[in-house]
Amino acid sequence: MLKVSPPASRTSRRPWRQVVPVVLRWALPVLWVLWAPLAWWVEPRESTEAQLDSDLAAGRVVTFQRAQGWADDDAYWGSRPDLRYASDGGILAWTVPNGQIRYAFVDPPVSAPYPGEPDLSTNAGQDARLAAVAAPWQAGGALAHRIVGTAGLLAGVLTVLWLGRLIGGGPPLAGTRWFWFWVGLIPFGVGVLAWTYRELWKPPSPPVVDRASGWRGVGWLILAGVGISLVVSVARIVVGTTVVPG
Repeated sequence: MLKVSPPASRTSRRPWRQVVPVVLRWALPVLWVLWAPLAWWVEPRESTEAQLDSDLAAGRVVTFQRAQGWADDDAYWGSRPDLRYASDGGILAWTVPNGQIRYAFVDPPVSAPYPGEPDLSTNAGQDARLAAVAAPWQAGGALAHRIVGTAGLLAGVLTVLWLGRLIGGGPPLAGTRWFWFWVGLIPFGVGVLAWTYRELWKPPSPPVVDRASGWRGVGWLILAGVGISLVVSVARIVVGTTVVPG
């Protein structure tokens, strides 16, 4: 007698639907823990012109850029602030060999050049000396570049995994996709951690009738963004920019 096997269930045909949430449940927090200290380390720190002179004299300038200010159009929370380049800008940012980025508000030094040295009383002369110090680091591939690159890579992978699951996975339970999209933009990856906890670690039991809407997500993004900015600003005043850069 011929026996007909029952059709395989959709779940058995797609075991990855059960594996992916388990993997992401651990992968996203681990990636965040790896990213956070590196992002803190390479975040630009306000310094002084005296520190610039000290780093320059010791040959510790890996890269440098003169700018007029900071651009406030970061694409997402993992982006590092970009400088608005200006050849005559009053801000000079430089990277030291350990990967930290420093910046200072500087004026062209007023001093007579020694014979055979560039005229440091102009921006061009100072930039020439900075370039001479940075050239060996550029040729050798400094550790600073790898640290900055690794922080950016971790933030990118974390964002891609979160968005891939949010868009391509099953419908979220605690909120709509738009709700979690906006919440996920909360600074420092806090929103991605919130999504991981609420949707992967402690999801509500279905059926969920009232899921948070996209507008509620926008509200959370604004409130959390303002709150985090205030906390960071106060912490920077209390403990200094070395501990809380920005």
